[in-house]
Amino acid sequence: MKLSKLLELAKIPLDTLKVDPEITGITLDSRSVKTGFLFVAVQGVPLPSRPGLDGHDFIPQALANGALAVVGTREGFALEIPYIEVQNDRRAVADLSAAFWGFPGRKLELIGITGSKGKTTTTVLTHHILEHSGLKVGRISTVGIRYNGIEEFLPGHFTTPEAPAVQELLAKFAQAGCTHAVLEISSHALELERVRGLEFAVGGWVNFIPDDHLDLHGTAEKYFLAKRKLLEHSKFGILNRDDATYPQLEMPHWSYGHHGDWQILESLETTEGLEMLVQSPFGAFETRVPMIGIFNGANALAALAIGARMGLNPTQLKAGLESFPGVPGRMQMLQTKPFRVFNDFAHTEASLTAALETLRPTTTGKIILVVGAAGERDVSRRTGIARAAALNSDFTIFTEEDHRTESLDTILETMASEARIHGGNFVLEPDRRAAIGLAISSAKPGDTVLLAGKGHERSLERGLDVLPWDENAQARAILDSL
Repeated sequence: MKLSKLLELAKIPLDTLKVDPEITGITLDSRSVKTGFLFVAVQGVPLPSRPGLDGHDFIPQALANGALAVVGTREGFALEIPYIEVQNDRRAVADLSAAFWGFPGRKLELIGITGSKGKTTTTVLTHHILEHSGLKVGRISTVGIRYNGIEEFLPGHFTTPEAPAVQELLAKFAQAGCTHAVLEISSHALELERVRGLEFAVGGWVNFIPDDHLDLHGTAEKYFLAKRKLLEHSKFGILNRDDATYPQLEMPHWSYGHHGDWQILESLETTEGLEMLVQSPFGAFETRVPMIGIFNGANALAALAIGARMGLNPTQLKAGLESFPGVPGRMQMLQTKPFRVFNDFAHTEASLTAALETLRPTTTGKIILVVGAAGERDVSRRTGIARAAALNSDFTIFTEEDHRTESLDTILETMASEARIHGGNFVLEPDRRAAIGLAISSAKPGDTVLLAGKGHERSLERGLDVLPWDENAQARAILDSL
C-alpha cells in the first residue's frame, strides 16, 4: 500500500510527500523492521523500575533494517525518508495498523474479556464453547493464538499484543474464514491503545482488584477507568454482579453471580471437576466443567452467558462446557485416574499456595509437587516457593525452572534450606523431565501430582540456551510410557 493511501485511510493529515514509497508492514519494534516497513517511534512507558525508552533513539536501527518511512512525535525531525509528525504515537500506530490490514475488526463479531483475575480462563473457555458449537472463532490470549485448530505463540509475555500484531491476527482470522474472535484484554492494552478502533459485540467484565498494576496506572481509579474502556466500546456487557464495581458499570447487560441473570443454584466439586445446576434467562439446566476450584464456577458462568448472547442454546452451551480440555497450563487436568496430574503456571509463593490449597480438598491421597524457581530473579521468590511447597505438599521434587546463567545448584540448595526450616519432605532433581518422571512414577491411586511453574510456556532457559519445552507433552509422554 502506498504511504499516502495508508495515511489517508488512517486519517493522519499530511501536507506533502517528496516520495511515496510502497509500505509492506508496520511495527513499533525496530528489531522487527523489514524492507519496506513503516516504523512508528513510540515513546515507552516509564515505570518505577526503569525509565521509558524513546522509539526515536531506535530510528537508525529501523533504517538499517529497511524502513522506508517513520512516524513520530518530535517536532522538526529531519530524515532522508518521509518522517510524519503526529500528536499521539500510540493512537497513530493503532490507526495505521488497522488501515494497513483492511480494518479486519469490522469483518468479525468481536468479544472482549477483561478482569484482574480469571480473564484467561474465561477467554479460553468462551472460545472453546463457541468453536465446539460449529462457529469459526479466533482467539488471542495470554496462553496463545488459536483458530481453525491452529495454535501459535507470539514472542514475549503479552496478554494482549501490540496493535500491529492485534490487527494482523484479526486479518488472519478473517482470511481463514472466522466469523468471530475472542480477545483477552489487559488494562495495559486498553491504556496503551493496543485495541483502539475495535468495537465489541460483547464485553466481559470478570472482576476488578484495585491494587493490581499500579506500576502503570498509578492509582486504583485510573486502573479502573482503563479497564472500563472495554465496556465503553461494547454493545452489550456480561458483568460480574458479585464484583464491587458492578454498580458503576451501567450499560445493557446480563449479570452473573449471586442474584444475577446467570446463577449457580447448586454445585459439587469432585475429583474430576465441578458439577453445577445453572439458572439462566432460558431456564435451569445441569452441567459440569472439567476444572477444579469453586472459583471456576464464576468463570464458567461468564463463558456460558457470552455463548448464549452469541446465539447458542443451552444444549450447545452444555456440550461445549462439558468437553472443555482445560486452559493450557492453568490448573489443567492431564489425567484423572488412577491418580490425578495437573499442570499449573503457579510460580510465586502466593500462587503456589493457592494452587495447592485448591487441590487439597479433592485429593484423597498425597499431593506430589514438581517445582523450581527462575534464575536472575529476586532470591525471596525462590524461598517463598520453597516455603509454600514445604507447608502445603506431602512430597516435593525441586527442579529447574529457567535458571538462565545463574547456578542451578545454588538455586536448588537455597530452596532446600528453606524447605528444611519448615519440615518439608523433598528431594532435588536438577533435570526437569526426570523430576516429572519421578513424580508420576511415585504416585499412587488417589494421589495428585502438580507440575508447577512452567504452565503454557514453550521454552526452558538453561544457561544461555533457550530450549523448546512443552510441559504437557513431557508429562503425557511419561504417562503413556507407564
